[in-house]
Amino acid sequence: MSKLFADYKKKIFGDPTRRGDLPPIIQKHLSAAERIRTDVSLSEGTYVVFDTELTGLNVKKDSIVSIGALKVFGTRIDVGNPYYRVVEPQSELTGRSVVIHGITPSEAAECPRIDKVLPEFLDFCSGGIMVGHFVSIDLAFLNKEMVRLFGLPIQNPGIDTSVLYQWLRKKEEDICAFYDGIGENVDLLTLASKYDIPISETHNALSDAYVTAQLFQRLVVAVCRFDVKLVEDLLRIGNPRKG
Repeated sequence: MSKLFADYKKKIFGDPTRRGDLPPIIQKHLSAAERIRTDVSLSEGTYVVFDTELTGLNVKKDSIVSIGALKVFGTRIDVGNPYYRVVEPQSELTGRSVVIHGITPSEAAECPRIDKVLPEFLDFCSGGIMVGHFVSIDLAFLNKEMVRLFGLPIQNPGIDTSVLYQWLRKKEEDICAFYDGIGENVDLLTLASKYDIPISETHNALSDAYVTAQLFQRLVVAVCRFDVKLVEDLLRIGNPRKG
């Protein structure tokens, strides 16, 4: 834990009256995170399904190129109010990464840095449970910037759709006498195909967030068969740390 992070922890948890010392965006973020209800039904939950594109997967050297997100209310995707930003990365865009996500150095150079984008993304996520596919990767990059800029990680709880799917499959295996125990791929494209989710574009943060949101819809409906009723149940079985 960095000294800066430790200082923030002391301010926040040791003496709540000192929250006024924190930047306004962080005060708002903490207050919104505290108000997130997890003791409500799945249909009453508010979720932010998001994805990032990166210069690479090394969290120490690579950085964020774009962020895409959609809000989901219960199982209704709010497609009319998406969030999408291209970010000027803090590390070099390689030819390999450009081929993957299609964002060129000249395009990224004209976009704001993460210092400007992160506060507005926090605002978009306000009050929502963060959902992603292999979400630990996205959160690692976001939290690296959060700690650098504000001294603490994102406080919203999270759900990983890959972990949620694997929990569901194990439950289904228990009631399927013919399951042969063979492992399966749980990448986003594979699961999208399994659930008949159309894909128009890959490795675009907003498009992938929309595919993930549709996958999340289907998984929420499916887990209800196994007595999963509350948001806190969903958080327990979809915890990213289980992946």
